[in-house]
Amino acid sequence: MDGKAAYNENSRSNTPVIELVNLCKSYHVGDMDVPILKSIDLRVMPGEFVAIMGPSGSGKSTLMNMIGCLDRPNCGQVLLMGKDVDTLSDPELAKLRGLEIGFVFQNFNLVPRLTTLQNVELPTYANKKPGVDIRQKAMNLVEMVGLKERMNYKPSEMSGGQQQRIAIARALINDPSLILADEPTGNLDSKTGDEIMKIFSDLHEKGRTIVMITHDPDLTEFADRVVHLKDGIIDNN
Repeated sequence: MDGKAAYNENSRSNTPVIELVNLCKSYHVGDMDVPILKSIDLRVMPGEFVAIMGPSGSGKSTLMNMIGCLDRPNCGQVLLMGKDVDTLSDPELAKLRGLEIGFVFQNFNLVPRLTTLQNVELPTYANKKPGVDIRQKAMNLVEMVGLKERMNYKPSEMSGGQQQRIAIARALINDPSLILADEPTGNLDSKTGDEIMKIFSDLHEKGRTIVMITHDPDLTEFADRVVHLKDGIIDNN
């Protein structure tokens, strides 16, 4: 079964890639508990492209941390591929997250001293799959995002758009169930941002599941579904 067929097969699964059930999150500030997310219910199915929008202070970053299993809720459940992450130890959760979620950040988060290939290979260091030629796979991904001639360059030798392409290739190296993109075009000019969104669109067409956090309404045109967040609540109006 080739890659596209495998993704299409996964897209028929009835198990959500990520599911938030009655999720609440607050932070202790001084003598007060400040609620950030309130009774959030959200399901993302295989093959979906979901955009999450909201104004500053709406809870988008906290919601991203919940979806990415980077933080634990005060109440409710987070299920990743049907597994309740609250039942996992921190090392177990880190391993599951590393294999099932590929992260693309606004600031790229590349390691300056590493080359393009080394940055793309980085997530495999802690989660190496047996029988996989990581170097060849990384080279294939770098070529896929159009940077074949930049494999041995370091981040400082490349533009912002090129660095984001590397970040996308890195996010794909472990064949994750979910790509989580946080403002992926936020530090790019409009032309470069369009090129990055074209890559996401192509990945979606091949069956990849994508959740994108954004404040830009133009980017929601690429998504199947838009979730509006306001004051820590999903706004269904």
